[in-house]
Amino acid sequence: MKPAKVPRSARVLILVDFINPLNFPGAETLARPALVAARAAARLRGRMEGEKATIVYANDNYGAWTSDFHSLVAQCCARDDTSGEIARLIAPGPRDITLLKPRHSAFFCTALELLLKEMGARDLVVAGLCTDMCVQMTAADAFLRGYEGVWVPSDCTAAESTKAKTASLAYMRDVLKCDVRSSAARRK
Repeated sequence: MKPAKVPRSARVLILVDFINPLNFPGAETLARPALVAARAAARLRGRMEGEKATIVYANDNYGAWTSDFHSLVAQCCARDDTSGEIARLIAPGPRDITLLKPRHSAFFCTALELLLKEMGARDLVVAGLCTDMCVQMTAADAFLRGYEGVWVPSDCTAAESTKAKTASLAYMRDVLKCDVRSSAARRK
């Protein structure tokens, strides 16, 4: 089988940790806002697919070093709870790129940086869970790598509390120079 080429894409949507069993302390307060964020991210994903942007999923491996992304998707999709609903709503398609990450940032110990370079990516859109952890760490690493166009659509992220989400979005806007307008407010 011939390996697929890395697609050229000046703009890339990075979906962080949406495929998530939500089985950790605090998940009960994250579940409902995560579903709302996943719905908004699914709409944004459809819009960006129409613009021919590449979609990259970066997800925790939850300490299962022998796991693979598609098994994680199948396990979450089979769940009869909010995590299953989210996974079914936003599961990766056949053209999407998937990465498992060992820590918070989608860049840390993954092939993301190399992939983005080979794609010719200039603008990144970062959405996912949790705003104040993995999304913020990914945005910080994008900032440190010199990406000028980093958009973190506020409605496409969720945190365990409104306070944590608001503070994190303000930090990303003010310090990391991210655009944090909602997906509805920013059409391009």
